[in-house]
Amino acid sequence: MAQQPASSSRSASTSGSASSTGDTGPQRPNIVFIMSDDHAAHAISAYGSRVNHTPNIDRIAAAGMRLDTCLCTNSICTPSRASILTGTYSHVNGALTLNETLDSVAQPTFAPLLQEAGYQTAVYGKWHLGHGGPHDPVGFDHWAVVPGQGLYHNPKFWVKGKSEQQTVTGYVTDIITDMSLDWLRARDKDRPFCLLVHHKAPHRPWEPDAKHATLYDDIDIPEPPTFDDHYSNRARAA
Repeated sequence: MAQQPASSSRSASTSGSASSTGDTGPQRPNIVFIMSDDHAAHAISAYGSRVNHTPNIDRIAAAGMRLDTCLCTNSICTPSRASILTGTYSHVNGALTLNETLDSVAQPTFAPLLQEAGYQTAVYGKWHLGHGGPHDPVGFDHWAVVPGQGLYHNPKFWVKGKSEQQTVTGYVTDIITDMSLDWLRARDKDRPFCLLVHHKAPHRPWEPDAKHATLYDDIDIPEPPTFDDHYSNRARAA
């Protein structure tokens, strides 16, 4: 069995390819950052799951880098997202709990720096860092993010340049994936890019799409020892 990573409440993977800045210039990597929400390592077959089979994640793990001993100091949703984007601890960026937001002007993220370096930037999916002004995604050429936790079916999105939430028909994982692919196809192929794909799933409430509702009906899934945990002396769950 593969060694288990030491944390966390989210799962992320990155993929990169080279983009030329000219005939004689250096190559700069294209960046695709994929995050799934509350996706424990033991639910990924690359990390040894015997129940869940995740062949596409496994392929990325095999071809790239696995962070088997990576630690997350504040693994609930808002704080961990703020730390990933800013590269700072929670006490620096101000997002200590789920009740705070991220001010992307006061605490700049890596996105504006990539823009300054000539990158195309986009983020699609779950944001959970606030809405309005500096709490919206800053430094992204395009973005469409769900409000708060978002919905699994027929979700609403805040979209850059739109003053009202936009409802999109379908299942949220498919929608976020399609938005990301559409942006990739329409981008300027002569410039490097950074794309953040922030999936809502598999965060609770667990609402699978109809096509996956019976996927594990014939598999006996053992209950973990913490299934009936009473959560005493713990912070409110994400």
